[in-house]
Amino acid sequence: MEIDPNYIKELSPINSLNSENAQDLIKKIKPETIKPGQYVFKKGDMDKTHIYVLEGEVEIVADKKIIKTIKAKSSDAKHPLAHSFPRSVSVRAQTNVVIARVNSDMLDIMLTWDQTGSYSVEALEETDEEDDSTDWMTRILQTRAFHRIPPANIQAMFMRMESVHFKPGDIVIKQDDVGDYFYIIKDGRCLVTRSTPANPKGVKLATLTVGDSFGEEALISESKRNATVTMLTDGHLMRLNKEDFNSLLNEPLLNWVDYNGAKKVIADGGLWLDVRLPAEHKVKHIKGSINIPLIFLRMKANSLDSTKKYVIYCDTGRRSSAASFLLNEKDIESYVLKDGVDTANQADIEG
Repeated sequence: MEIDPNYIKELSPINSLNSENAQDLIKKIKPETIKPGQYVFKKGDMDKTHIYVLEGEVEIVADKKIIKTIKAKSSDAKHPLAHSFPRSVSVRAQTNVVIARVNSDMLDIMLTWDQTGSYSVEALEETDEEDDSTDWMTRILQTRAFHRIPPANIQAMFMRMESVHFKPGDIVIKQDDVGDYFYIIKDGRCLVTRSTPANPKGVKLATLTVGDSFGEEALISESKRNATVTMLTDGHLMRLNKEDFNSLLNEPLLNWVDYNGAKKVIADGGLWLDVRLPAEHKVKHIKGSINIPLIFLRMKANSLDSTKKYVIYCDTGRRSSAASFLLNEKDIESYVLKDGVDTANQADIEG
C-alpha cells in the first residue's frame, strides 16, 4: 500500500504543520500491515510514536474487554490511537489493518518549530531615532526576563558575548538552518521574514531595533530556524553561542516541576496552561486547564492573569519550555511540567 499524502495531512496534529514540514514527515512514514488478532501495541508499552489506522478496524482493549472499535477513515481515526505513554490500554487488529507510525519526538519538534515562528509585530514596532541611540546593554537588562537571571550569569553572559559587524542586506540567520547563536542588536535594524509556499520570497513579520533579541526559540526547542533575519542597516550584533545560552540564559529562566510539584502550585492558586493544539487538548487534557496553542501565545499572553502562576504542559516539555520563556519575558511566572501530560494522574485527565 502507498501512503495517501492528502489523507495524512488531515490527521491530527499533522494537519497543523505547514506544507513543507508535512511533506518531509510523510516521506518518513512507511505503512505497516497488522493481521487480525495481532496487537498494534499493549498496555504499558512505551513506544514514543503517534499511530494512525489507515485501513481496516481496530479494537481498544482494557481489562480484557473491548471498550471501543475504531474504523479507518472515521473521525476517531483522524487522531492517534490511545495516545499516552505508557500506553493505558491495548489496541488489537480486528481485521487486516494498515497503520502508520510517526515518531512523536520528530513531530513535536516540527510543531514547536512551526508554532514559534511568528513575532508580535505590535510589540516590536519600529522605534524612533532617539530610541536607536539607547545603550543596548541598559535596554536588554531592563527586559523582564533578565530580572530572574543570577547577576553572576549576566556578568558571564556579557563576557562571553562577541560583537559581529553586519552590512545592509546581510543575512544573520536563515530559515531552516540549525540554531547556533542567540543575538542582541547593539546598533542597527533587522528585518524578520518567513517564507511560505504562497510567498517563497518571504512575508514580513517584524522590524527589530537596538536592544531587541532573537534566535532563542530554535535553541530552546532544539529545532531549525523558523524565520530569516536580514540586516536593514549597517550594524553590530552581540551573539552568544548555543551552549552558553542554555547554561546562562535558558535554564535559569525555566522552572521545571514534576507532577507532584505542579499539583502544589495548582493547590496554591496556580492554573494549568496547555500549549498544544486544540485537537490534542480535546482528545486528552488535564482537568481545568486553559488551552492556548503555542503559536498564539505571543498574541494572547496579555489575556492571562499576571497575578497567577501557570504550570505549562505539552506532550514532552519542548513546546511548554518555549512557552515558558515567552511568558517570563512578559513577567508572568510559569513552571514547566517535566515530560508533559502523560505524567498526570489518570484521575486528573479528561477527554
